[in-house]
Amino acid sequence: MALADGDSSCSSWDSDDEYQKFIHKMNPPRVLIDNSSCTNATVVHVDSANKYGILLEVVQVLTELKLIVKKAYISSDGGWFMDVFNVTNQNGQKIMDDLVLDEIVNYIRKCLGFGSCFLPSRRRSLEVEPSSDYTLIELTGTDRPGLLSEVSAVLTNLECNVVNAEVWTHNKRAAAVMQVTDMKTGLAISDTERLGRIKERLCYVFKGSNRSRDAKTTVTMGITQTERRLHQMMLEDRDYERYDKDRTNVNPRPMVSVVNWLDKDYSVVTIRCKDRPKLLFDTVCTLTDMQYVVFHGSVDSEGPEAYQEYYIRHIDGSPVNSEAERQRVIQCLEAAIERRVSEGLKLELSTGDRVGLLSDVTRIFRENGLTVTRAEVSTKGDKAVNTFYVRDAAGSSDVELKTLEAIRQEIGQTVLQVKGHPEHLKSPPQESPSRFLFSSLFRPRSLYSLGLIGS
Repeated sequence: MALADGDSSCSSWDSDDEYQKFIHKMNPPRVLIDNSSCTNATVVHVDSANKYGILLEVVQVLTELKLIVKKAYISSDGGWFMDVFNVTNQNGQKIMDDLVLDEIVNYIRKCLGFGSCFLPSRRRSLEVEPSSDYTLIELTGTDRPGLLSEVSAVLTNLECNVVNAEVWTHNKRAAAVMQVTDMKTGLAISDTERLGRIKERLCYVFKGSNRSRDAKTTVTMGITQTERRLHQMMLEDRDYERYDKDRTNVNPRPMVSVVNWLDKDYSVVTIRCKDRPKLLFDTVCTLTDMQYVVFHGSVDSEGPEAYQEYYIRHIDGSPVNSEAERQRVIQCLEAAIERRVSEGLKLELSTGDRVGLLSDVTRIFRENGLTVTRAEVSTKGDKAVNTFYVRDAAGSSDVELKTLEAIRQEIGQTVLQVKGHPEHLKSPPQESPSRFLFSSLFRPRSLYSLGLIGS
């Protein structure tokens, strides 16, 4: 008889890894697209042999495909996993292109199929795949103004180039996952002694003046799923622990409840909050990292508010078994929802990539009194595409226009774009000659990138 996902008669998922692999190989996942039963969304049916972490695996794949989940119905109470997702594209429209639909089906099958890179075992929190292209740096510690600027400056000083990075801050804690290369070779850094120096310097920066909480730094050669890893790092760092005075800083707060359904040995988790992209991924990540299994669930985010309901048990087969654990589940889910909330004014930078670019840009932010609350740094070919969420020295996202104009003049008017500011930024004044030389380091070369000709 096949065991249910999280069945209490199973002493350990790890001991059944080989059996799970066999079952999964004999029962490859089935993916069905239905574009006729729902008027405003494409319906994706996913059936697969059940295994630990399968729900997160599916949701992660849908997230990577940039699909928006409007509704979901989850059932995995047994040896088979059967889920239905109503999805749209980024514009909220059904996917009608047959070629795109085929690509979606093939990608889901490939990612969920036998030999996929997702690890069902809970022996490791997340796989770091070996890579000679990047050195992977993970940092957790106390957040403070100018932290990203300091980290970037240290890496530049150590002759490291930041290729990709994502930084989250929440509840006075910070976590970062960075992919860096050697400034000279453009490849991963392999020298053990040099890696030790990098780790030591970064740990010192992230520790700061806070002696009550540790900073953690790891340096490896590899790649990982960044957002998945950031959730794990912040959970391990206990960013969900907050003082009463900190609770007023998040408005509106998500509504999370956990009650036990004793007749069925389930705990029922309900979540109500403002909808946003990747919300489902964030909540499922956290439940999985806390070693809870979702047996049944439903998701509805067709309106401005999202509603999620999950019937869960711990991997040992028990529901949430104490009031302290119930409060911990609530706090962890609240933190997962809040981490990705855009806390600040959004700035987008797009320019030719060069060594030290991140260090220079974040230094300019710091010198103008801005604090980075979240950052997404990426390199596409020879172009840097970065997004920053910033606040002023008072902690407000309503940054003064004169500050924004000063920053844009120094970095380059067409390079840095301000998103969502209440006052529209009009055509900038003539840049001052004293700043022309520095600004030219950032300025794109073509007339098209300068916006002087249309597409």
